[in-house]
Amino acid sequence: MKRLAWWTLAAVLAAGLLFHGAILSSLGNYLVHDEPPQHADVIFVLAGDATGRRVLKGAELVREGYAPAAMVSGPPYYLVHECDLAIALAEQAGYPASYFIPFPHDAHSTTEEARDVAPKFRQMGVHHVLLVTSNFHTRRAAKAFRASAPDISFDVVGAEDAYFNPQSWWRNREGQKTFFIEWAKTIATWFGI
Repeated sequence: MKRLAWWTLAAVLAAGLLFHGAILSSLGNYLVHDEPPQHADVIFVLAGDATGRRVLKGAELVREGYAPAAMVSGPPYYLVHECDLAIALAEQAGYPASYFIPFPHDAHSTTEEARDVAPKFRQMGVHHVLLVTSNFHTRRAAKAFRASAPDISFDVVGAEDAYFNPQSWWRNREGQKTFFIEWAKTIATWFGI
């Protein structure tokens, strides 16, 4: 019996070594639930992106005619709301201020952000929202927003992340950190934490 346990362990380790790339890619791909953009009443750019890729993706989608404007989410950082910083960055990149609606708030999580903005969507008469967030955040964001506002239709579009590529995230330190943090948050969400 001991011998069988050792052989089983050796086989599992060998399979892990042989197929580690495929296994790690699958785990990275699970986080990404990117959908093709659809025409919507508004684009909602989620907070939490220090690089500006989310707001630039939202602006690009407005330019392409997917919605008349992008509502940009933002909690405060050093007495300035992230949405104000993100919109300023997009304007510096050549997008007009008329593309954006700032949505300052005090939420500390994606779930809180979804709960905070749902009444605003209803007040605006919004029925269909195009969510824009980082690629690794798409699955969890879609779940949070659909749960917070089941009467509103959400499609989620991922902005490419500078470090997280689902097929190779383990090859750079920032990709590894992004993977582990997002998986921790995903598992916490499964348990309602």
